[in-house]
Formats: sequence, structure tokens, C-alpha cells
Amino acid sequence: MLAQLFGFKGGVKPQTNKTPSVQQPIGVAPLPPRLFVPLHQSIGGAPNPLVQAGERVRKGQLIGGADGWVSAAVHAPTSGTVLAIEQHVAAHPSGLPTLSVVIEADGLDEWIDRRLIDHRSLAPERVREILRDAGVVGLGGAAFPSHAKLTPARAVPVEHLVINGAECEPFMTCDDMLMRERAEEIVRGIAIFRDLLAARQVLIGIEDNKPEAIAAMQEAVRRLAEDYAVVGVPTRYPAGGAKQLIRVLTGKEVPASKRSTELGVQCFNVATVYTAYRALAHGEPVVSRIVTLTGNVRQPRNWDVRLGTPMCDVVALGAPMADTSCYLMGGPMMGFEIPDLAIPVVKATNCIIAGSPKLFPPNPPEMPCIRCGACAEACPHELQPFELYWFSRARNFGKTQEYHIFDCIECGCCSYVCPSHIPLVQYFRFAKSEIWSREREKNAADAAKARFELRNAREEREQAEKAERLAKAAAARTTERKVPSAGPVAPDGQPAVADFVAVSPTSDAEAIKKAAIAAAMERARAQRELAQPRNTEQLNAEQRRQIAAVEARRAAARAAPAVEPDIPSAVPASPPRVGE
Repeated sequence: MLAQLFGFKGGVKPQTNKTPSVQQPIGVAPLPPRLFVPLHQSIGGAPNPLVQAGERVRKGQLIGGADGWVSAAVHAPTSGTVLAIEQHVAAHPSGLPTLSVVIEADGLDEWIDRRLIDHRSLAPERVREILRDAGVVGLGGAAFPSHAKLTPARAVPVEHLVINGAECEPFMTCDDMLMRERAEEIVRGIAIFRDLLAARQVLIGIEDNKPEAIAAMQEAVRRLAEDYAVVGVPTRYPAGGAKQLIRVLTGKEVPASKRSTELGVQCFNVATVYTAYRALAHGEPVVSRIVTLTGNVRQPRNWDVRLGTPMCDVVALGAPMADTSCYLMGGPMMGFEIPDLAIPVVKATNCIIAGSPKLFPPNPPEMPCIRCGACAEACPHELQPFELYWFSRARNFGKTQEYHIFDCIECGCCSYVCPSHIPLVQYFRFAKSEIWSREREKNAADAAKARFELRNAREEREQAEKAERLAKAAAARTTERKVPSAGPVAPDGQPAVADFVAVSPTSDAEAIKKAAIAAAMERARAQRELAQPRNTEQLNAEQRRQIAAVEARRAAARAAPAVEPDIPSAVPASPPRVGE
């Protein structure tokens, strides 16, 4: 047990509503006839599809390979046939489609050949690669690839490994039931992460409103003879936030500009370490997860659901009541309304709540901000939400960044306490999306400008190289034509300078210029000959006679031979040049 717990600023205490969904053990959801497995289920790059339509797959087979280091693989949740790789509605508030693998289950649920791995016999880098290829991500909701977080900072050793079992969001109990029923596997998974990070101390934080989970974890730690501290932390939302839990257990406050590993701390969810243990000790990649189904249903419960299962199939297990009006994915504080029940379960789906007007009354109309400061008092990151609201509403996104809008974790505490019923988090999400969009446009414009400048530089370089080659060739030809005359000899026995009669013509550029002028003059002459007099229909006889006389003189001038000027032969064609 820790000698001291610390506190964090802000936070709220909403109704937990956790009791209904913990009355039964975790159930195994039936296998649906068809699964829609999105390839992009984590933060980072979208995995590349590794299967084709018509191909048969087995349970646990790799169907999407990780794209880069910050990415995680995706696997077939069951055996069957790939019907298509197509766009399907995604688990996102927008309801926009994402590339998904559609699998028709054959009912056999046939596993791939699994290989058990002892992480202590491999290099840490190799273990991280195995976890990446097993699709292990943060199952607390963020879905950040876990192997990337298992890389410690080079300069700072990991002092504390924090395991997050707080589960502070109302209605949600999937982590609670996981700790109650599978505590020993969680503790074994913690040992893997401890060894990879070389952590000196392991702290398991669980909110004190989960006494059964605390007791189960303490018993598993004792039974496996591990030196872990299982700590009950005060129930207060958002105590389950990574930075808040680190603050409560260690007293260290993680700045927005740093990662927790730079302070010697790393944090993982209990479900994450559980799936990591299953991936290494049983060769099972992440193909399912525990989902809380609760709210306005007759049978609230936690279910082990295959990834890719349509949410309509999951919702049907709870027998929703007739007055159900909406469904939420995630908790009521940070979750979002599901736009379509065809959305599949993904790795970030930890809770589905059936809503009703009684459970979630309609939001009162938004009123003007009265600057009461209640939102600032509730903010766990010590921001000023009322200032961020004004700047977001005015589309002054530069000011929102000055007020650290990206430090906001969108916990919803500010909206929860606002007496004017302003949906502050929605304004902040809007501002963030606009800033990201403008950054993408700016980066695209900068890249286009760089490509344009590189092309211009390449063309200028090529032109300069071509001009240099032509100049060298012209200089070589001019040197070959320079011949001294056989004139009189100077008193010193050398030919006189004046007798260097240069027979070299002008440079190639001058010759080309003269040829172009001559060609232009010839074209003009031909055009004049072809040109016919215009507006001569109304001329009288005298005017016609004068025009005929002018034309006759022009014809005579053109027919006369050109007279060359008599230039003495002793005078050179051009003045001699020194050195020639």
C-alpha cells in the first residue's frame, strides 16, 4: 500500500449507474453470420489489406498488416470466406465509411496454428514487434498501439509502471468485470510490461467503488508472489485519465509538452495488459474484447464480443425497451451517439448504452455564457474553458491555441457543470478539427511550393549546363579558324601584328542572328509580293495611273542588281584583336 495518495484539480462526481451491468458474469456473444472488420482500428497508419475477395481465412489470421511503427495489425475474428474489401460505415460520430474486410462466417471458428512465446527468451525489440503484429492497442478507449508505448525514454529509467483499473466513466463496467474474473492473467500480463520497461515499481490504481475488483487483484498478486501495489483511489471523474491517475498515485504532474516516460512513468489499461498476455502466452491476437451493454435494456451485462460484429446484433442481446431513442458508444461523458447500428464493434468499443428520454433527457436550450467560472473550476487540466468557448465560437483558432486547446482531453466536466447548458466540448472538437484541417492544407501547399521551386531550379540548372556546352563548342571552333597571314616580318623576326589578318568569322551566335534577320526579311518580301492592294474599287483613272507608276518603280528597284561598296583589300574586315 502506498504511504500517500495525491489529488488533482477539478473533476466531478456524476451518478455512476454501474450496478445493473455487474449482476451477471461476462457472457460470450454469439458469432454473427457476417462480420465487418475495419482495417483502421487504432491511432496511426491504416493497415494494408492482406487478403482478397473469395479467399478463405481462419480465426486469428492476419488480414491487415501494420503500416509503420505507430500502427497495429488487424486479424480475422473467425474462420470463413472474405466476401469483399469495401467501404463500410465506421464507429465514428460522422458515420463516414472506412475500408473494411467483410467475412462470412463458416461456423467452424477454426483457429490458425498458434505459437506460444516466452518473452524473456527474446530481445525486447522483438517482443514489441510481436505485440504490434498481434494488434495489441490501448483498450481503455484511446486505441494507441501499445508496442510504441513500451519503448522507454533513453535518458530516464522507468520508475513507476501504472496500471489503470479506475474505470471512472459512468455506466461502464467492462474493466471491473475483467479484473473480477481474470485477475491472474492481468497480473501475468503486467509482468511482461514490467520486464519490457524495466520498471522499478508497479502501481495498480482502482477506484474505491469497485471493492470486488480490488480484492480479486490483491489475491492474484499474492498468489503469484508479485511485489505490486494494488491501490484504491477516490471515486472522482476523471480519475481514470492517464495523467490524473499518475498524479494521484505518484504525485508527478505530466506537462502537456512531454510524455510520461520522460518523467519515469508509463500507464496502461488493465484490458491492454490482459490482451498482451493472451497474445504471447496463448498465441491469440486481438480478435474480441469485453463490451458493456447497459442503459435502457432489460438484460444489462458485459459480453465478450468479436470485433466486426454489427452493433445491432450486440444490442439485441440486451433486449432494449420500447422507448429506447438512441445508442451511445462509450460513456455518457466522453462517448458519442451511434449514427447507425450497422456500425461494427472495434477495439475502442468498450461500452454501448441504450438511451431513452427518461435516462438522458433532452438538452435544455443553450443560453449565453455568464462567465461564472464553474467550467474552469471543474477542468482537470486547469484550462479556461469559457475563453476557449468564445474563441472557438468566433473562429479565432489562433487564440484557442494560445489558450492550449490541445491540452483538453474532452472529458466533458465543463459541459457537465455549465449552468447555461453550453455544449463546450462540441465547440472544442470543432475548433480542433478546423485547426487540423488548416494544417493539412498548409502542409499540402508547402509541399506543392517546394516541388515547384525544385522544378524551376532543375530547369535553370539544365539551361546553364546547355549554355556552357554550347559556349565551349563555339570557343573550340573559333580557335581552330585563327590563322596568321604570310605578310612582312617585323625587325625582331616576328610577324607584324597588323599582318594577323583574321579570317575567323563572327561567333556562332552572331551568325545565327544574321541568318534569322535575313530569313525574316525574305519572309516580309514574299508577303509584300503576295499582298494585293485594298480599297481600290472606287478609284478614278488618274489615281489608278499613279498607283501603276509607283508599282512599276518598285518592280524596277527590285530588279536592279545590288552595288557592293569598293573596300580596299589592304584594310582588314575587322580590327585586329590583341592575342589573336
